[in-house]
Amino acid sequence: MKYENLTPVEVPPSDLPYDVIDEEIYITVSDGTRLAARLWRPVADEAGTFPAILEYIPYRKRDGTRTRDEEQHGYLAAHGYVCARVDMRGSGDSEGIQMDEYLPIEQQDGLDVIDWLSRQCWSNGNVGMFGLSWGGITSLQMACHRPPALKAIVPVGASDDRYYDDGCYFVGGLAGETIGWGGVMFGFNGRPPDPELYGDGWRDAWMARLSEPPLFMKTWLEHQQRDDYWLQGTVCTDYSRIEIPVYAVSGWTDCWPNTVMRLMKNLGCTRKGLIGPWSHLFPDRALPGPGVNFLDEMLRWFDHWLKGIENGIEDEPMLTLYRQENVSPDPRHAWRDGVWLDAESWPDAGLTYRELYLSPAGISDNPAEGTISINSPQSLGMMSGDYMPLDTDARKAQMPGEQRGEDAGALCFDLPVRGDPFDIIGTCVAEFEVSTDAGNGLLAVRLCDVSPDGSSTLITYGIMNLAQRDGREVRADVQPGTQYRVSLELNDIAHRIAPGHRLRVAVSNAMFPMAWPVAENHTLTLHLGHCRVRVPHADLAESDESRVVFSNPRIAQAAPVDVPEPGSPSRTIEENLSTGRRTLTLREEFGNYHLSSADITVSGFTQDRFEIGDHDVTTARAEYDFRMCYTREGWDVATEGRMVMTCDTNTFYLRGEVRAFEDGREIYRRDWDERIPRKGF
Repeated sequence: MKYENLTPVEVPPSDLPYDVIDEEIYITVSDGTRLAARLWRPVADEAGTFPAILEYIPYRKRDGTRTRDEEQHGYLAAHGYVCARVDMRGSGDSEGIQMDEYLPIEQQDGLDVIDWLSRQCWSNGNVGMFGLSWGGITSLQMACHRPPALKAIVPVGASDDRYYDDGCYFVGGLAGETIGWGGVMFGFNGRPPDPELYGDGWRDAWMARLSEPPLFMKTWLEHQQRDDYWLQGTVCTDYSRIEIPVYAVSGWTDCWPNTVMRLMKNLGCTRKGLIGPWSHLFPDRALPGPGVNFLDEMLRWFDHWLKGIENGIEDEPMLTLYRQENVSPDPRHAWRDGVWLDAESWPDAGLTYRELYLSPAGISDNPAEGTISINSPQSLGMMSGDYMPLDTDARKAQMPGEQRGEDAGALCFDLPVRGDPFDIIGTCVAEFEVSTDAGNGLLAVRLCDVSPDGSSTLITYGIMNLAQRDGREVRADVQPGTQYRVSLELNDIAHRIAPGHRLRVAVSNAMFPMAWPVAENHTLTLHLGHCRVRVPHADLAESDESRVVFSNPRIAQAAPVDVPEPGSPSRTIEENLSTGRRTLTLREEFGNYHLSSADITVSGFTQDRFEIGDHDVTTARAEYDFRMCYTREGWDVATEGRMVMTCDTNTFYLRGEVRAFEDGREIYRRDWDERIPRKGF
């Protein structure tokens, strides 16, 4: 197994252009709230000004992202930028309460911070933004507001559609694993600020964070269609609002692999895209590899647009992507073979589609006749990999695993690949005619690469709730026996199927926990005369791998971290023959580690658990448990909690509890018991 380009090289301060000083400060925004920030500034021989680079997220700069921040922001600052890592209101050491994701007040705070950065004595007036996930989404949102000082952004692993990607409704179904994300935010919200920075009011702030925010998951479940709640803060409703240069980055195994191609297609401003095999992390540290030199590539982008340096980056191809091949079905794989390819524009001028029709004999070039039906085991999907893989450790086993067991519960249509390889590059579209014997239906379509030994590797997939066949904004009735023409897009991908392999189209009416099951057990029927998958292909040139982005990743040195007890991940699937239920459990023990530069010891765990019976959709159950502990001499605090979601035919049931501890003694508890009507889900 290869591991090249997976571990960034730490560059000592003596080998970097500038010495750097960093400090913890507060920035006061327009309503008087103080946001906690850590600032890295280059030391100049004489008075000078620098552009600023902002990362604005809610993940605790003091202890949550501290080491990563020192590596990234320290490196950027040492190349002549003032870097600001700001905690959003109600998170980390910032004042205020975080009441939900992406609220207008959060966006206004971001605009205030950008303005503040542009007006400091060390500033040349230009600001750039970058960020992963929430930080990437925020950078796109800030660009939509067009603050004069913001000149360029680098969103990584971001979404341009809050409903489809970031909410509970990922890939067209209510995503079971997004319930885990609701649990994560449930746990994140209840953590205290650090008294060393926040001061004497830290305990009152902690109690407010525990007692005031709503249960995010309840809010999301109350908006089951793509309504104004989701449209607020969504970028894709009007791409023309973004006028500054955008360099978008993501990975094929990320939860949001489609954003880069959507931005390349729809933005009218200067844009550039990079897509690798990566999970939901920065591409110089994510598995599977190969990684890239992300920080130096980002510096080239900001050097050009914030400093006016002519380095040729604006003349390079619009889109660079990794075409993977021979991907292992082992969920622990850390590397994907392949080749880097370039597109001068996207969609590429040479983009074509091959139409693959489904037939009883497999895949055909022409429509077939007849029907074929499926009622899949409801636990089908447990080998699909994590919804949001944060994969830096192959032991987490977060990649999709062997699909043979999943394929056994699906309708499978195969195409032998003979002669030349079969390349897929772009967005596959499934156009089907289906009916169901109940008042609901779920359609899941997977493409798999089947090797000569019979192993099956997941390439890409898409999911549709038939109640959303007319659009995500409406709930359409589903009548038993009525035939519906539907079209769904699968996740973007670049994948080569080698000669001797088979391309498999696997169709099921379950994909748990990626999609929560619909309200009733049902049989799905395909009317084969109108069932096809349109598979894209483009002949792209191989990339020049002498470019900076393909060199060894480089980062700054971070303060040491003492790890007396390392963390340990585990992923298990259990089948209880007595109850007829299968359970997927994802657990991560943090271990015990000490951040020397903040003098904080962190410990705890998180656990997601998804359970369902193969023959009863109402047995679906999702649980999230967590404990997060922070200690130093004279300070010992912890939050722990649990959230459980279940259902019957008409209702989602959401129960939760959160508890706070100081010096080992429980000092606060809050409970929820919510019922939310199902509206097509």
